[in-house]
Amino acid sequence: MPEPADFQRLLHLLTEKKVKFIVVGGMAMVSHGSAFITADLDICYERSDVNLEALAQALRPLQPYLRGAPPDLPFRLDAPTLKAGLNFTLTTAAGDLDILGEVEGVGRYEDALPGSVELKIYGRAIRIMGLDDLIRAKEAAARDKDRVHLKELRELKKRGES
Repeated sequence: MPEPADFQRLLHLLTEKKVKFIVVGGMAMVSHGSAFITADLDICYERSDVNLEALAQALRPLQPYLRGAPPDLPFRLDAPTLKAGLNFTLTTAAGDLDILGEVEGVGRYEDALPGSVELKIYGRAIRIMGLDDLIRAKEAAARDKDRVHLKELRELKKRGES
C-alpha cells in the first residue's frame, strides 16, 4: 500500500484557497464511520472558472503530476488544463489526490452538494459526500472492492436511521 496522503495538508491548502469541493471516496466513508483504510484523498470539485483557478493555485506548491504517467511527460496543472479535462489522478508532494469533476452514479459537484454534509476535520469545515450518494457511487462503479464497501455503507446508513 502506498504511503498515506497528508490529508491535513491537502485539506488545509484547498480550504485556504477557498476551493469549492466535496470529499468523496475512502475519506468520506471513514468520516461516516467506516473501518476502511484509505491512502489517498478523493474530491469532487466545482468547475467554474474561479474555482478552477483556486484549485490550481491550491495544488501548485505540491507539484502535482499525473499518477502513472512517464516522468518525462510534460504536465502543468493550471486552470486551462482543468477546464480541458474532468477527472485527474495525481501524485503530489502531499500524497495521492484524485480530483473529480464528476462522480459516476452521482454527477457533478452541484449534484452532490445537496446530499453532502459539513463536518469539522482538522479544525476546518469540510463538505463530505453523504451516505446515499456514496452508496450510489459505489453501485455505479461496481468494482469488487465497491461491492464490499456497499455492505458496510448500507449498514452504516441503517444504524444512522435507527
